Amino acid sequence: MSQFQIRHITRYVYENMVRDSANQIMLYPLRDEYQEVLHHHVAITGNPMVNIHQDYFGNEVGTFTHAQPHRELVIDSQLKVVARARTLPVDNTPAEEQWRELAQFHRNPLFIDFLKQERFEVLPEVTQVIETKDLHHSTPLQAATQLCQYVYETFTYRKGITTIETTVDEIWKIKSGVCQDFAHILLVMLRKLNIPARYVSGYICPNKSGMRGEGATHAWVEAYIPFYGWLGVAPTNNCLVNDTHVRLAVGKNFLDCSPVKGTYRGTSNHTLEVIVTVSYEDGHTYTGDEFADAPATTPAKSVYNNSFRKFQEMQMQQ
Repeated sequence: MSQFQIRHITRYVYENMVRDSANQIMLYPLRDEYQEVLHHHVAITGNPMVNIHQDYFGNEVGTFTHAQPHRELVIDSQLKVVARARTLPVDNTPAEEQWRELAQFHRNPLFIDFLKQERFEVLPEVTQVIETKDLHHSTPLQAATQLCQYVYETFTYRKGITTIETTVDEIWKIKSGVCQDFAHILLVMLRKLNIPARYVSGYICPNKSGMRGEGATHAWVEAYIPFYGWLGVAPTNNCLVNDTHVRLAVGKNFLDCSPVKGTYRGTSNHTLEVIVTVSYEDGHTYTGDEFADAPATTPAKSVYNNSFRKFQEMQMQQ
């Protein structure tokens, strides 16, 4: 059992006054037998009322509007959570029986969304990699861990070269990216094997172990293992997920789990700054930022136009 205090600050600074900022936040940790929320408070500029609802995937989603003119919007989430270790699967059922179990899930509405494969130009290349590994003779657990290792060893962890708009085709070609890119590649590969797979957003809290992604929002994958359930598989660090990870939301991909997104009235450019601080029971505290390997005292900033408005336009074009 591990206890963490996590502070996640999202700050938008606008060049000129803006108003009617409408936002969606997915900063509410999942609650189950492995994750207990001891305290959680979200403070927002202007103290707007936040309406919370549960989405299709069971995530808590908050929505709010800051109507008054403002030059800055700060969303400050402070969380105290207990993560409990889970028993990992015992892989003693014959592989053939497990694959037969998975074959039935295409008709199960609980798994259809997590089996649906998007169209990618590189899908034939992905298929070829999977076929050369002859994974259908392995169990689904063995296949998932082998593909996790493949992504970890083949793709270079590099910040600043991808964005939320970078496609799987582009990630596959440059063989680089960050945790969300690693997760998206693994999702494609698992679904190609007919293993249900879902995207997970959250935090990693390894306490000075050197794992990638500490001090930032993190992403990994959950694969459905027959006769066990959902198992977290983290290609960024080539590990199975346990009590060093805190889960915020699950979905088909990043777009279902984005921690903060919104739109506003005004044509001003803005800078976005995101800082995550993790404090441990031993007194150690780690602070990082979303955008670069910069020291916490000089957090990196990225400049955007009205990015969610652009996102909405992209959605309408699809």
